[in-house]
Amino acid sequence: MPLITISRMVGAGGAELAARVAALLGWQLVDNELVDSVAQRLGVPVAEVVEREERVPSLGQRIADALALGAPEVFTGRPTTLPPSEERILEVTANVIEEAVAAGPTVVVGRGAQWVLGERDDSLHVFCYAARAELTARVATRLSLSRKDAEKYVLESNRQREQYVRSHWNRSWLAQENYHLCLNTGWLGIDRAASIVVQVAREHFG
Repeated sequence: MPLITISRMVGAGGAELAARVAALLGWQLVDNELVDSVAQRLGVPVAEVVEREERVPSLGQRIADALALGAPEVFTGRPTTLPPSEERILEVTANVIEEAVAAGPTVVVGRGAQWVLGERDDSLHVFCYAARAELTARVATRLSLSRKDAEKYVLESNRQREQYVRSHWNRSWLAQENYHLCLNTGWLGIDRAASIVVQVAREHFG
């Protein structure tokens, strides 16, 4: 089944673009509901998956996980159920994505989908980016943050995404060769960028 993956800088409007592309093509969209499915299959709160998706664990988290694996009763005084590992979360995420794509044409937002699904002839990989000032302005409006806090949020979130991809797939998240289309949504706007993706998809997939 044909699929489009949308990778995006925080603040580039990638999720909004993906929703418009899916609507224009009449394809299913896999975005935040993917987190709900992963959490349900793992039997953990959605917040736990959200906290760990598309970012590498902190040093403190890694130390705590290692200690808990060795002696979980240290923290509670009794045996406890351990949180799912990064590898387990990735495995379940990959399964959910693959099942969705098998069900029909799909637009997938983030979550390393372009690497999870590998090199496929029926795929179109898109990267959305914008200038830092535009990323900051969008995040400041969306999250009601000051410009300073929004810029800090943008820089840290995008740094985490780069580290996440490098850690799990040993690839550079920002490298153009990973994508078929790299679109500056700050310059194009979401509507024009979405129309470009739709046009290319129709030409490529028929």
